[in-house]
This record gives sequence, C-alpha cells and structure tokens, in this order.
Amino acid sequence: MTAHSLVPQTLHLNLPVARMHKVFHPGDVERKLARLQDGAGQREHEGLRSVYERMLERGPERFQVKPRGVPDMGALYEQLPNFTEALDDVRRHVALAQDSSDGLEVTPMLLLGPPGIGKTHFARQLAELLGTGMNLLPMGSMTAGWLLSGSSAQWKGARPGKVFEALVEGEYANPVLVVDEIDKASSEAQYDPLGALYSLLEHDTAQAFTDEFAEVPIDASQVIWITTANDERSIPDPILNRMNVFEVQAPSPAQARTIARNLYAQIRADHDWGRLLEPEPLDDVLDLLAALPPREMRRALMTGFGNARLAQRSAVQPEDLPRAASGKARIGFVQ
Repeated sequence: MTAHSLVPQTLHLNLPVARMHKVFHPGDVERKLARLQDGAGQREHEGLRSVYERMLERGPERFQVKPRGVPDMGALYEQLPNFTEALDDVRRHVALAQDSSDGLEVTPMLLLGPPGIGKTHFARQLAELLGTGMNLLPMGSMTAGWLLSGSSAQWKGARPGKVFEALVEGEYANPVLVVDEIDKASSEAQYDPLGALYSLLEHDTAQAFTDEFAEVPIDASQVIWITTANDERSIPDPILNRMNVFEVQAPSPAQARTIARNLYAQIRADHDWGRLLEPEPLDDVLDLLAALPPREMRRALMTGFGNARLAQRSAVQPEDLPRAASGKARIGFVQ
C-alpha cells in the first residue's frame, strides 16, 4: 500500500493509505460496446457508447483509502459536539480496519434531527477525515426516480445515476455519498427514487449494482453512505433497518458557544482578511451566535465580519450581526 496524502494538515491526522480496487470488469464493458457497434441504430445510442468508451479510457481501478491508524478525532468532537455517538461509530469502524488488509467498511448511517444542526457539515468533515471524496444527493429537490440508479437508455434524455457517476467518474472506490433529506424523496415519481437503496445499502448485493442506463455491474460495496432526515416516519422500514440511526439533538447553549467560537476561528484563519480581526470573539457576540442554528452561524459571522471592516474595527460587535441575531432594526424602506 502507498501513502496517499489527502487529509488537510489542520486536522493533525495520520496520512491515509490507499490501495487500488476495481469497481467494474472491463470485459463486461467491451462486450456491451461490441454489441452496440454491431447493432443498428448506432446514432440512437451515442450517449451509451460514449459512456462505455469513457469507462475503458479511465480503467476500472480507483483508490480505496483509509486513515493510517485510528486518527485523533478530538478536533472533530470539539467542532461537532452534538454528533458524539455518530463519531464514536466511525472510530469503531476505523479501528476494525487497522492492522489488516481490509478496506474501511462503515455501516450506513442515518442522521436524524431538525434542520440546520450541521448534518451535512458532519458528512463533509467525515469525508475529509477518511481521505475520500464526497457527493451530495439532495433528495428534497430531486423528483426523478433515476437519481440513484439511472434511467434506461431507451428513454429520451436518459443518463446514468449518481452512484455510477461517483464511482466511474470519481477517484475513489469508497466515496462518501450523502443522501440529503431522504425523508423528502418524492412519492409522486414514476419510479421509487429510493428503490435502489434496497440493494445499495446491503454490502453483498452492492458488489454487483447495475445502473439501468449502462447495464454494467459495478462494485458499490465500498461506498460510505450517510443519509439525513428531519423525520423518519416517511422512510420505509426496510431502508431504516439497513442503517444505524443516530438522533442528533440541537446543541446545548454551551455546545453552541463552542461551535460558534470554532467557526469564528476557522473563518478568520481561512481568509487573509482574518488577520485584521481580533483572534477571539466578544462574549456578547458568542451569546447571540449561540442562539442560532449552526447552519445560520456562518452567514451571521460573515455579515458581522463585513460590518466590522466597514466600520474600520477589528472587533465584531453585537450590532454588526444580522437582525435575527442582534435584534437590531432592519435598514430599509419605511413602511
């Protein structure tokens, strides 16, 4: 195995190690391509031919990565204090994969909780921790049943699904795939948008997942699945039973202050203009930020930073925050 440096050094983690893993068999693709070339109506299958040629061009091998050793996740526990149980589960799976030739296998997880508490941010941080890529599949804005599994090449405008694209066009055999707002999947679609998950969430059947467009088996067994939802009642029981369910609570006031302080420091460190601002936020500012959902904290901080610089101040004041946080009257037209 070779070292594959992909994790940001700010997390102070051991470098990931990578081996190569085949996500499809070229012979399957060659046979499909030969049938297209021998058959009639070649122009009708231009898109399908292009997909097969692209698969052969890229080859079947993708990086399968895992951390070298059980990483120090202290920074993540501090950044995501309300995700302790989910982080504990990840640590267990990483520990199992150490000192062996096994790849990292994480039981699919459902993060259940109110909007804006950081579920998608958790998934992004997990991808960075593991040294692999992340693909976001927002079910709330997708109504097509082919989102995950693709649509038949016989249909006009057909295309491969997102799972196929992540593995064939991506760099990793074990990307993090985030099915965001799985409870919002439309039940009005002609095909069940969650139907593909019945096989994708099972390790054995995922080894030969067949996208309906390409009709070539691909190995999706290494994919790390994270789903998010506000309410589990609309999720079919057979899908729920395939996942570890973690009920994520809104952070406590103390946890929210910690999240706000960390976010302040992170944004400041990520921008050159951060050197013009105080390294620590005022207590009054933290109190106001802690009252916001984590999703809204970043927007409030960016507004606060901007207003502080407009006033040529190095410290963000409570009145610099937007109305929802500071309670100041909105500037605008008089009603």
